[in-house]
Amino acid sequence: MYTIEEFDKLKTKVLKYIMYKKRTENEIKRKFSEEDYELLEDVIEHLKEIGYIDDKKYVERAIAEFTKLNNLSIKELKYKLQSKGIDLNNIDDYIYSHQEELEEYEINSARNIIIKKQNNLEEQSLIQYLIKKGYRSDSIKQAIENISNEKD
Repeated sequence: MYTIEEFDKLKTKVLKYIMYKKRTENEIKRKFSEEDYELLEDVIEHLKEIGYIDDKKYVERAIAEFTKLNNLSIKELKYKLQSKGIDLNNIDDYIYSHQEELEEYEINSARNIIIKKQNNLEEQSLIQYLIKKGYRSDSIKQAIENISNEKD
């Protein structure tokens, strides 16, 4: 067992870590893996109860950031979140409930990449590039159609 002082000391360390930048539960566990397991679990549970650690909100914020700053496929978004140790169910739930807007985002991302790279790569190479990055073929096709409609 541990003392209240030990609990408060670790809670303060974890809070400093997550206040600097929002973190997932898994990132916290990795960072503080040297600490007493039971103590760390209790600190995390406490911080979850008072709203400082929430992987579902993390998914929302992270996807909002990624979609503003990058051109990514839905698959790449999913991979980035999984690499943070977020439960796949949380990711899939978010993607499912925001499917239309994420599909629209993916089409626009593919469009942006095509426009940016169309002078350097032939269409077939561009399509292969996008497929390797995880874009769905419908998104790629839609992006190409959007570009040709803009030219008309």
